[in-house]
Order: sequence, then structure tokens, then C-alpha cells
Amino acid sequence: MTTISEFVHHHYRHFNAAALIDAADAYVRHVEDGGVMFMTLAGAMSTAELGLSLAEMIRQGKVHAICCTGANLEEDMFNLVAHDHYVRVPNYRELTADDEEALLARHLNRVTDTCIPEEEAIRRIEDVILEVWQAADQAGEAYFPHEFMYQVLRSGKLDKFHQIDPTDSWLVAACEANLPIIVPGWEDSTLGNIYASHCINGDIGNVHTVKGGIQYMMMLAEWYEQTAKMSSIGFFQIGGGIAGDFPICVVPMLEQDLLKTDTPRWGYFCQISDSTTSYGSYSGAVPNEKITWGKLSADTPKFIIESDATIVAPLVFACVLGQ
Repeated sequence: MTTISEFVHHHYRHFNAAALIDAADAYVRHVEDGGVMFMTLAGAMSTAELGLSLAEMIRQGKVHAICCTGANLEEDMFNLVAHDHYVRVPNYRELTADDEEALLARHLNRVTDTCIPEEEAIRRIEDVILEVWQAADQAGEAYFPHEFMYQVLRSGKLDKFHQIDPTDSWLVAACEANLPIIVPGWEDSTLGNIYASHCINGDIGNVHTVKGGIQYMMMLAEWYEQTAKMSSIGFFQIGGGIAGDFPICVVPMLEQDLLKTDTPRWGYFCQISDSTTSYGSYSGAVPNEKITWGKLSADTPKFIIESDATIVAPLVFACVLGQ
């Protein structure tokens, strides 16, 4: 065995391990048969540095659109410019309230075992993105959150601050491919809070300079309709929450609300989650529940891998890439 794919195909034979293999093999078949893949990112996958594996998936045409939380959108860029200033806290389970206060005093915002440095990451991005927000505002223009991020990356103003290889940034790869990105609930993010503060203090005159969720759904509906004319569209979900629930609903919206009865359902479905099924959460719902909402069909290939996405996703990607 000389590759990751060979290793997992030999050893991963049962339970969640087998589900990982089945999902990865079906992913490969879906793409090889001409299908495209829509991927969702919940949780703190960017701070977990998923870009190390996801960026290559984008470059090799294995991911064709992404839906992510505002946190994942910004945190990949934070990591790009401030990686050397991040502080890892391996004993995070043992921290006291006083320990947490000490981290706050150092302007270190903790995400499980990793602290994001406020000055080097958040404020550095704020200075640059405020320029593009204000330029659009003054011109009477409006763009989506991810489009503003693309503008920042393409401006080159962050290049001198890069602290990781840009090829390890999924956002850079997405920008280079001009990948569609959907960011529902962007307001619930650090940059969303910063944007609100600049609207409150008058630095930005029109709150709608950054487009919102309804416009994102309209954009997604157009993308889905156009893409579905040519290809089956798969849905690969990392985690749950709004990153998964928002985009998967585009299909029943098109069919049930717009009465477009020729709308194909999602052609592949896989979710990586550790949410418990019996708690009534969307994140823990088994795939078949989505049939009742008109999202999936009875014959849609469906997989759920109940495990930690930081472990599972890179292995699936390695199999898809033949690594």
C-alpha cells in the first residue's frame, strides 16, 4: 500500500469507516459520470485548516460550488495572513474561567484548541476590506460577502502578509476558479459584526451595500437551474446548521414554491456529522428524512458518516483525488 486511498480501502471495512469508503467511491462515480458537487462547510473547518486538502479538490475540479458560514469564509483568510500568530491550546479542556480571561486580555479568541489573534488576523483584514466596502458604497454598488473577499484577494493588498502557502487556502483556490460561494447568515460572523459597526458609525451609508441571504437564495436558484440542465448535482455536507439547511432547500423551493415540476433533486448526498439523530435537529436527521421535504429521491445515493469531520473529510478528499 503506497497511497492513502489504498490504505483506507484496505483497512476501513465496517461501520463509519465503511461509510467513508462508500461515500468516497460514490463521489468519484458521480463526478466521473459528469456530475458536479456542491459542498457545505459548517463549524470551524477553516480554523481547522481544511484548506490543506479542500484547496486541491477545488483546483482539480472536484468541487463546483460551496456554501459556508460567514465564519468559515473569513477564517480561511485570517489563517492566510496570521497563521504564525495563532496560539494552540492543547489542554483547552482544563482551562479555568480565569485562564479564559487571560486569553481575552491577550486578544486571543479561542476556537476549541486554537486561538485567533485579533490584531494580526481580524483587524488586519478589517483595514483592507473596509476599503472595498466603502468604495462600493460610494459608487452605489452592492456585492455579496464572498465577492468582497475575492476583491480583496485579487487586489494583492494582502500578499505581503501571507504566512502560509496560498495553495493551502481554499478561499484562494475558490477565487482563482471564480467558484460560486453561498454564505447564508453572513451577519453572524466577525466581519458581519464589524460591518454593522461601520454602518452604525456612518462609515458606510447603505446597509445593503453587502447583499444578504434572500439574494443569495436567488443566486443559488439560478445556478442550480442552469447547472442541472447539464449535470446531476451532488451535495456533500460537512457538519449541519445553516450551511447545509439553506442550500439544500433550493430544490423544494424551485419545485413547490415556484412550481417548476421539472426540477431534478440532488443527485448524491453525503453528510459528515456527529450530531445525535434523536434530538430533532436538522444536523442529526438521517438522509431519508430529506425525501419527505422533496430534497432527495428514494434512489439518490445517500451516506452519513458519524464522525469528526476534521478526521474524515481529508481522507475522503484523498480518495477522491486518488492520493
